Amino acid sequence: MSDELLFEVENGVATITLNRPDKRNSFHDDMVRQWVAWLEECKTRDDVKVIVFTGTEKSFSAGGDTSKFKDKAEQTPLQAKAGMMANTQSLARKVAEIDKPIIAAINGMAVGGGLDVALMCDVRLMADDARVAETYAKMGLIPGVGGAWFLPRIIGKSAALDLFWTSRWVDADEALSLGLVNRVFPADTFRDEVRAYAQQIADAAPLSVRFIKRLVLGAEDTDLHSHLDTLSSHIALVRTSDDHKEAVAAFKEKRKPNFKGA
Repeated sequence: MSDELLFEVENGVATITLNRPDKRNSFHDDMVRQWVAWLEECKTRDDVKVIVFTGTEKSFSAGGDTSKFKDKAEQTPLQAKAGMMANTQSLARKVAEIDKPIIAAINGMAVGGGLDVALMCDVRLMADDARVAETYAKMGLIPGVGGAWFLPRIIGKSAALDLFWTSRWVDADEALSLGLVNRVFPADTFRDEVRAYAQQIADAAPLSVRFIKRLVLGAEDTDLHSHLDTLSSHIALVRTSDDHKEAVAAFKEKRKPNFKGA
């Protein structure tokens, strides 16, 4: 399994790559466990500022490995529920714990659970020849990796139901118009564009980036007064940080700041 999921860190950007091109980069439970372990490592490593999920060749991910579905169909309901919570759903829970930016680089087709993985990320970038679909209704299944929670919050309820019920393919232009993805890049320069985008965020002040993520995500379930109260606490911290002092000094000296995340 070691080469089915790849992990590298370069210049503050950690990249986790699904590497099963012959299986359209579908994933199985062992891969998910390794994925979660690497995310936990990224969560605590000071040299990781941004995390990118992507796939090899022409697939982002086809979701769960269908060759394993037969075994799972023979489980009791209790076994199936426990297995899903312990494995597949653990990825969504781990992603939700991390306040560092997580980017989905949709380099090719993303289907079902594969698209759900992209939806759980903070930002989605897409190659112009990629396509995505939520095909659960075709398969007699329901979104098992959180898709029914993420997708309506990203594109709205009606648009989400349309994609779920019809199982239709969505190309990059429509994905962008729906707000399903944030940017579309040419396929032939996609990986370079993703790297440049991730690097831009990695080069920003780490405390600011992480506190902004906390504030934006927390605002979804918080009233304005509570949000402003939390904001006042966070801004008191960043204003006294070494990074803020460095940013001011760099601005005055007309140079690029050297942030340390402190």
